Amino acid sequence: MDLFFWFALALLVLGVAGSILPFLPGAILSVIGVLVYWWSSGFSEPSLLALFGLLLVGVIAIVTDYGAGVIAARVGGASTRTSIIAGVVGFILLFVFGPLGLVLGVAGTVFVIEYLEHEDAEQSSRRALYTTIGVLASSAVQVLLTASILVGFVLVVAL
Repeated sequence: MDLFFWFALALLVLGVAGSILPFLPGAILSVIGVLVYWWSSGFSEPSLLALFGLLLVGVIAIVTDYGAGVIAARVGGASTRTSIIAGVVGFILLFVFGPLGLVLGVAGTVFVIEYLEHEDAEQSSRRALYTTIGVLASSAVQVLLTASILVGFVLVVAL
């Protein structure tokens, strides 16, 4: 195992950690780890099929990471406008209060906007709850996806 393998492996481990910790772009680190190793191997390892599979999982993890709040709000019944505003507010509050800011920012924004539009506290609460569950569930999905990239990489490259 060469230095690039260990560097790529470290990026992949950071990718899994970044799926949980704020301010670490977990899925992006995982994709970079795979690409660094592929580049260092002269574009021969992992095979193109394995590379495509690992990168596809990485792209799904990236979409999950950055779109979960908006998607969850939409699925919960919030309007597209509400979903986008909630995503922006959650993203900003992530930098102010960390993960709690993201969750509270998205859920609070959905509740407030939906309540102002419909004046129905129960419906607004339900939509905010669905959104919160979606945001929290996305973290679990990201951990599973980035961990699968790590395991897949080790299986394909090290064995």
